[in-house]
Amino acid sequence: MNMRWKSSPGKIICLGCIALFLIAAVSLLFPNDTVTFTRLWNVLLGNGDAAAGVILLKVRIPRVLAGIICGCALAAAGELLQESLNNNLCSPGIMGINAGAGAAVLLASLLLPGMLPVRGISAFIGAMLSAAAVYLIAMKAGFSRSSVILSGVAVSSLMTALINVIVTLRPEVIMDKVSFSLGGLQFVDVRQLAISGIFTLFGCAAAFLMAPGIELFALGDEIAQSLGLPVKQYRAGCVLLSAFLAAAAVSLCGLLGFVGLIIPNLFRMAGIRQIKYRLLLSCIWGGAFLVLSDFLARVLFYPYELPAGVLLSCMGTPFFLYILIHRKREPAYA
Repeated sequence: MNMRWKSSPGKIICLGCIALFLIAAVSLLFPNDTVTFTRLWNVLLGNGDAAAGVILLKVRIPRVLAGIICGCALAAAGELLQESLNNNLCSPGIMGINAGAGAAVLLASLLLPGMLPVRGISAFIGAMLSAAAVYLIAMKAGFSRSSVILSGVAVSSLMTALINVIVTLRPEVIMDKVSFSLGGLQFVDVRQLAISGIFTLFGCAAAFLMAPGIELFALGDEIAQSLGLPVKQYRAGCVLLSAFLAAAAVSLCGLLGFVGLIIPNLFRMAGIRQIKYRLLLSCIWGGAFLVLSDFLARVLFYPYELPAGVLLSCMGTPFFLYILIHRKREPAYA
């Protein structure tokens, strides 16, 4: 792909911040049959009515914050996976990391109901087990680009089957199994919102600290090793960190897919080479993209509401096929 964005990364970062602010504002204040713009605006000014206050403060603000957190986490996780595995088709959803985290969350809800901290821990364990399984299977198969993707598809299918078994036999473990399975922001737990936010902040900070080392992956493993980078340990750290970020998102918003595929690839296609800029752009635009997707899923078919994951799948599947068809062929790596 030869698409280049002539603007500097700094300008795109500023544009992303403005876009995120505007999208969040529209999502918060958009009127419907239940509440008007004026009533919502009055709540912000401190003199709104109780019903509008509940809608804005208890429903819309947590929903927008969840979109920002999960979009940031998934996009950063996708960037880490794509760089560390040298494969621009990698993302937490495609690699089975999301499904592994989701299966672990449901198991924790089934075995230890009501214990919120366990949910986040179990999501991380499930994400790590799935990432490890993909990594090991791909290594046995030669660790080519195709083997990584196929291993991810296999592990994702297995974890999705486990999720379907749990929600079919014990539907009470989850408020809305459709929303969880497809990914959505309708039923955000405010307590989990704070936990996922802290985890995402920590994970993104760690990713930025690792950025100088990740830059060396582009030189090849042998050159990077000769420059003093412990390549295998660094690659494993990137996969671990991506699983951590994906777990933070899944425990909050369910099995959202394709954010980690679309957003990093857009900036790679735009010709932005420095990892630190791509990570920052992925965080900002990932949040904006997910909030926008959730807003559109909420209003396009009003009074019916789709989970955001449905809209993401409609956009992400063609994007995945486009990348698959047009990517440059490169040799397998060890």
